[in-house]
Amino acid sequence: MVCACGLAIFGLGFVFVAGCGIGSERKTPAEIKTQQIAREKTELMRDLQQTRAENVQLAEQIQALSILPPDKQANPYQLKRIKVTRYSNFYDKDDDGRREKLIVYIEPIDTEGDAIKAAGTVDVQLWNLNNLNGEAMLGQWRVEPNELRRLWYDTLVSASYRLTFDAPEGLDVLAEPLTIKVTFTDYLTGEILRDQYAIDPRIHH
Repeated sequence: MVCACGLAIFGLGFVFVAGCGIGSERKTPAEIKTQQIAREKTELMRDLQQTRAENVQLAEQIQALSILPPDKQANPYQLKRIKVTRYSNFYDKDDDGRREKLIVYIEPIDTEGDAIKAAGTVDVQLWNLNNLNGEAMLGQWRVEPNELRRLWYDTLVSASYRLTFDAPEGLDVLAEPLTIKVTFTDYLTGEILRDQYAIDPRIHH
């Protein structure tokens, strides 16, 4: 009987112990807090390492800039002049037989003679210099830097800004030469550059 009770007690004890083992898998609030702190520490260490790497990169850039000769710290793409190209003219954009768009191609050119995407403000004027008895200027437009940068036109043979304007209302002088005058104000230096080009609307490109 004693042995039976012992077995019974042992069996109950085994069940009790087994039940305690299952309950012990649940984490206490202190353990959860400890794990949360460990995760936060890991994230902070990762952020710290990233910040240190960025600081090293910035220090290297500053050092590289500091050893450049003074003339190399200036803008290497210095604008020398602008050019209104020969493709500037009136065009029929919707094939209705009426050339309703004035397209002006402008090349900003650096000291090496290359076309560059220089930032700036462009003022365009259209003139009829043969009109001595009336209003010689037929139209004018302005393109600001934020708009200009989206008008860069790059092909295999040339690169320039392509500016498109509506033809002035009532314009009926497409049977004689006209003159496009362009003023380019360099955004970086404030320098003002000018060019003009005579177009013949009778010639279709």
